[in-house]
Parts: sequence; C-alpha cells; structure tokens
Amino acid sequence: MAVSTDPRIMGGKPCISGTRVTVSVILGLLASGRTHSEILAAYPYLNEQNILEAIEYAAWRMQEQEIVLN
Repeated sequence: MAVSTDPRIMGGKPCISGTRVTVSVILGLLASGRTHSEILAAYPYLNEQNILEAIEYAAWRMQEQEIVLN
C-alpha cells in the first residue's frame, strides 16, 4: 500500500507515500464531487492507483473497532 505515516510529515497524518497529500484531502475531494481526473489534474504527481489506495486505506481504518474497557 502506498499510504504511510511519519510524525515528521503532515503531523503524522496518513499520506500517499513520497508526497504530502493526505488521505483525508483525497477523500474530501471525492466527497465534494471531484472526479478522479480533476484530482489528478490538481496533483499531477499522483496517479489513479494512489486515489484507490487512499480509499482502500480509509475502508480498512473503518473496519477497526473501538472497545471501551471499564
């Protein structure tokens, strides 16, 4: 997966590896109705696979469960 975290880059937020583009930026653009083509035009150093990896990463994170310990 081309998503990485590094506390020295973007405060440790998940980013597309080798860039400062966060997963949340990509998801926000998609949620606001931007197409893959529009995102790739705005960030020419990304590719289609990077967008799909951001979606995959978000889906994986949503599968995690938070269990409250008393």
